[in-house]
Amino acid sequence: MTGRKKILITDDDPINRKLIEAILEDRNYFIRSVASGQATLDEVSTDPPDLILLDLMMPKMDGFEVTRRLKANPTTRAIPIIMVTAIDDSGSRNRLSAVGVSEVVTKPLDRWILLASIDKLLGDVHANG
Repeated sequence: MTGRKKILITDDDPINRKLIEAILEDRNYFIRSVASGQATLDEVSTDPPDLILLDLMMPKMDGFEVTRRLKANPTTRAIPIIMVTAIDDSGSRNRLSAVGVSEVVTKPLDRWILLASIDKLLGDVHANG
């Protein structure tokens, strides 16, 4: 159990959270899901994950702000973040890179791109391939 990597999924849309959970269900990860940026900060402060899958466009606190706060904190700055977003232009990608996002995966999700990004950041630790 100690070898299982922890992934935190953040998306305000419950359908998107369930989709990502379904993609990861046969993998050897411990998955948690939350619906807001503030919930992400709360979860990370109590039990830091090994990776965060973060929606960019959320009400109240968007993915840019969540990332900015996590990267400003010495305790959480090393947690890799994969931004999951429908926005895919060079300006947004540059801004995401500047705030410290490790990878960008665009919606609609391609399961193989998502899994490759996770494997790149966590290592190929899944149970089934």
